[in-house]
Amino acid sequence: MDQPHRRAAVATVLGLGHAAVSLVWVLGGTWLLDTVGGSIERWGRDGGLGVRLALLLVVVAKAGAVGVLWLAVVRPTRPARVLAWLAGIVLTLYGGVLTLVGVVYVSTTSLEGAADPYALRWHAYFWDPWFLLWGLATLAALNATRVRDLRP
Repeated sequence: MDQPHRRAAVATVLGLGHAAVSLVWVLGGTWLLDTVGGSIERWGRDGGLGVRLALLLVVVAKAGAVGVLWLAVVRPTRPARVLAWLAGIVLTLYGGVLTLVGVVYVSTTSLEGAADPYALRWHAYFWDPWFLLWGLATLAALNATRVRDLRP
C-alpha cells in the first residue's frame, strides 16, 4: 500500500470508527452516550424516531466523508477532490478549535458546579481530538495525492 492509500486508510479507520459509535446510538445502544452529555445525551436516551433519524443522517455524513476521500484518492475527479478537501478542512477546524478551547477550559477552570464535568473532559480529551485527527489524516491523504490531470 503506497503512502496516499495508507493515509486514506488511517482517515477511514478514524471516520468509520466515529460513524460506528453513532450507529450504536441509532440502534438504541447507550455505549459512551454519557460521555457526550447535555441535550444530545438526553435525546439519545429518549431514542425517539426523530432522534434516530437525525443520528442516521450523522452516520451517513460521516461514512460519506470517508467515501468521498476514497473517490478523491483512487479515482480523482474535481468534485470528489473539492468535497474531500472541504470535509478535511471542516473536520480539522472543528476538531482543532474545540480541542484547543476544551483543553484550555478543562485544564484552567474549576469544573466544580459545571453542568457535566465528565462530558466536558471527554470532549476535550477524546471526542474533539478524534475529529481533529480524522481531519488531519484526510488532509494528509489528499496532500499526498496531488493530481494534475483530473478526470471530468
